[in-house]
Amino acid sequence: MENKTQSLFEAQALESPGALAAALAPAAAAGHFDELRGTVAPGPVAWKAASEAPADNAAKALYLAADSAAAPLSVDEQASASGQAQSASSQSQSQTQGPAAHPAGGDPLSADWSRFFNHLGTSGFYDLNHRTANLQRQIRDNGVTYNVYADANGPQRPWSLDLFPMMVSSDDWQHIEAGVRQRARLLDQVMADIYGPQELLSKGLIPSALVHGHPGYLRGMHGVKPAGGTYLHIAAFDMAHGPDGQWSVVSQRTQAPSGLGYLLENRLTISRLFPDAFRGMRVQRLAASYKALVDGLKAMSPANNSPQTDGTESRVVLLTPGPYNETYFEHAYLARFLGLTLVEGNDLLVRDDRLYLKTLRGLEPVHGLLKRLDDQFLDPLELRSDSTLGVPGLLQVIRAGNVLVVNTPGSAFLESSALLGFLPALSKHLLGETLALPSLATWWCGEQAVMQDVLTELQNCVIKPTYPGSGMESVIGNTLSRRELDEWAGRILRRGEDYTVQAYVPLSQTPTWHQEKIAPRPVMLRVFAVADGSGSWQVLPGGLARLAGKNENMASMQHGGSSADVWVLGARTDGEHDGEQVTAPQDPRNHEAEPASVATTSDSAAADTSRSSDLSNSSDPLAAGDTVEAVMAARARQLLQAPALVRHRPPVTSRAAENLFWLGRYTERAENATRLAQITLQCLGGEDQNSQPLLAWLTEVAVNNALVLDTVPPATQARRVFERALIASLADTDKTASVGFNLRALKSAASAVRERLSQEQWHVIVRAEADFFHHCRQLGQSAAHRHAAPTDPRSADYSSLEALRALEFLSGFLAAMTGAQTDRMTRDDGWRLLSIGRLIERLNMLSSALASGFETGAVFEEGGFGAMVALFDSTITFHAQYQQRRDIPALLDLLVLDRDNPRSLGWVVQSLSGRLAKLAASTPTDMPDLGVALPDPGAWSLAELCAAPHRKNSAESGDGGGNAPADFEFLVSLLEDCCDAARDLSDTISRRYFSHAAAGNQSLGA
Repeated sequence: MENKTQSLFEAQALESPGALAAALAPAAAAGHFDELRGTVAPGPVAWKAASEAPADNAAKALYLAADSAAAPLSVDEQASASGQAQSASSQSQSQTQGPAAHPAGGDPLSADWSRFFNHLGTSGFYDLNHRTANLQRQIRDNGVTYNVYADANGPQRPWSLDLFPMMVSSDDWQHIEAGVRQRARLLDQVMADIYGPQELLSKGLIPSALVHGHPGYLRGMHGVKPAGGTYLHIAAFDMAHGPDGQWSVVSQRTQAPSGLGYLLENRLTISRLFPDAFRGMRVQRLAASYKALVDGLKAMSPANNSPQTDGTESRVVLLTPGPYNETYFEHAYLARFLGLTLVEGNDLLVRDDRLYLKTLRGLEPVHGLLKRLDDQFLDPLELRSDSTLGVPGLLQVIRAGNVLVVNTPGSAFLESSALLGFLPALSKHLLGETLALPSLATWWCGEQAVMQDVLTELQNCVIKPTYPGSGMESVIGNTLSRRELDEWAGRILRRGEDYTVQAYVPLSQTPTWHQEKIAPRPVMLRVFAVADGSGSWQVLPGGLARLAGKNENMASMQHGGSSADVWVLGARTDGEHDGEQVTAPQDPRNHEAEPASVATTSDSAAADTSRSSDLSNSSDPLAAGDTVEAVMAARARQLLQAPALVRHRPPVTSRAAENLFWLGRYTERAENATRLAQITLQCLGGEDQNSQPLLAWLTEVAVNNALVLDTVPPATQARRVFERALIASLADTDKTASVGFNLRALKSAASAVRERLSQEQWHVIVRAEADFFHHCRQLGQSAAHRHAAPTDPRSADYSSLEALRALEFLSGFLAAMTGAQTDRMTRDDGWRLLSIGRLIERLNMLSSALASGFETGAVFEEGGFGAMVALFDSTITFHAQYQQRRDIPALLDLLVLDRDNPRSLGWVVQSLSGRLAKLAASTPTDMPDLGVALPDPGAWSLAELCAAPHRKNSAESGDGGGNAPADFEFLVSLLEDCCDAARDLSDTISRRYFSHAAAGNQSLGA
């Protein structure tokens, strides 16, 4: 029977929010540590402490780690599967029993959680659903996504974030921080030995099979000392809070650990939903660690450590697999926050053992590479030959010491679970220290004695592959029958070195907010260590908490899991007690600088970077006696002592430039296609629907712009068939290049340069596509319903009205995109190419449409005249300047010659020439101005445009009035020249700026 009093909204008000939460929040499952109450839930404990593991081998220990290299964000799926199976049963029983099992005051909350709930105030619980809605909306609006199977047409999956943070006390954090920093130093020294003297192998401290037999060991890197002398710069450690209240390391990630970007977004989001609690509990800030990472990379890069660089400023870039990677949002987010250039493999090339970035200004040297892909994809010449994500020759550049790579390739063997059990001995040998933070002991079955011991314990363990790429998925022992256990024992006996066995420890359970209830869920904590100099490490004061999904047997982001912000709490002072805190102004002496931003890339990106203030503001109270005046004086002194301002213009890569170019073109195409579709539908149902010249012009322009196929009967022959074909093709992305196709292409181009776009701009693009296709689906469903059930003949008109409504909504989104591109992006070379792309598209489309209007004679009729002015988006301007005139000179004056009209051809050519001139002037080498190939609008005159040069007198024109298509041959010829110039310019720009074909024909120097 459902316990109706579980809802906090149905409970009677108690003396404090903390007491209310304690009374109604169910306890964690039996045998699991309860983060909410700070104690282990009563019940049988189905795990062994590390001290109880067999002592004859250091590799024997408990197990709880996921080693899937293909899913770097997944939590230990196997261990939580075992723990979740038990917790699901216990939790279900707990919910059935109801709050009587935990009466008010019977199981008080921990001090930290009491403080958190008391900061909500007496009405805080009633507002939690509203905060949840705000949380989900903010995630959606910020475009935070995690896509497991991303594809070009598939929807992006929003990042899952829980409302409540995970709390880590200051005492626990001191222990975790010391242990993680020690482990980071240890792993770096292990890697230095394995790729150096290999004493650990010769002394038997690490079995050779775990190194030389691991596919992640790179023999080509042996003997290579990395630039800066540090092998690892970022290390991630997955940790579990055991039933005994102790933290243990479950697994470690060293190749390209994910989460640094997501945890930033988690912090920014949750801290704004609970500002009082965040401030009052003095949550430790994150920004200093990110700044230390970037400063450390630049300090250790070859640019600062080689006499050949002459003090050249270090250029560090972030290498991403591309926009279809499941964590691409994080890559773009980190690049923007850290001030790094986001690059893909084809943005880089190797020459003379050096790494270069292909930019609009030519090849520029790269000194540091923060990689977000696994080692095997880095270099197709020496690693996976089928990789298109890496850079040919990159390993040779590393061997030459000319680039710093984070992390140094070859660290994959450190991620093997089998290595965990050898770390205590390695720590004593290399550091002379005992591990401060224990890891869950491991049974590597490559040792005969260990294998024999573990075979009898398989039912309480998880069987995992020792090496990645075997195709084997981990198996949970307690889910197997006796026959299946025997079969696995046989496999282990035959090839023991391929298997690693770990026992399971119940994950702690942290409170979450779900459907008006506090519900405990298993949690795994990922903590990051970053190098801030040679041999020096910082531990990020926080982390990424990953929660097991509802009704799932694993804590995995790929299988419906969620995440939570992690609050590392500051030490409490004498002036503070639960629910209250003596506050004081911030101390500027403790204020640490924020990391570099990329505000120069986009003016609107400054708004995104300003969000980092939530990460870096200090909440430490001032020393006694400090006043507001003292604070302001100290702040003024700090600002006056700031170093000299140096403006850094980030390079525009050739790939980013090309995507910006096509972003502009597809935006203009979408806008033109939308306006043309609107005009066509309005004319087909308007009072001029029987005008043959107008119908002929609409057909020709619609076919030329791929709104309908050329196989569709023209509107002059079958007006309704043409109309239905136009409506049906609006959302078609396969057979036509209509509105839907251009919207999708626009979004694809934008996703490739997402780090250059503000959150608002990206949100508009995503909303525009989703909203338009939603309207088109509704339109299709309505059409199918009308087809199935006979209706009156006016149904086709109603379909046209629905289509016009969808196009009207889309026009609003496109106007917002244009405004963002025009007013919220810095005028660098990338923006110039975006603008050039738009102007090329506008020149080509409008010139072609105007020429067609004269050739078909549509402009000589009132309906065609008005449609032409509307296509140029100049209806209001025309009526204001020329009132009700309908003559050709007025039309040509506004649409061709008026350089104050941004839709006229004269303005387009003039602006295009100016953009091209500035683009050519910004390059370091003398390059010819491409604008000289464009027609000169200054040479155009109204008399010449209206003249009939091939007629000797007006009598030969046919009617003497100059309103026949043949009377405007010069104009039509000029318009065709504009179209040809636009197409030729597009090809020339691609060859000059995007291919680098003239820079050399080899990517590897001798």
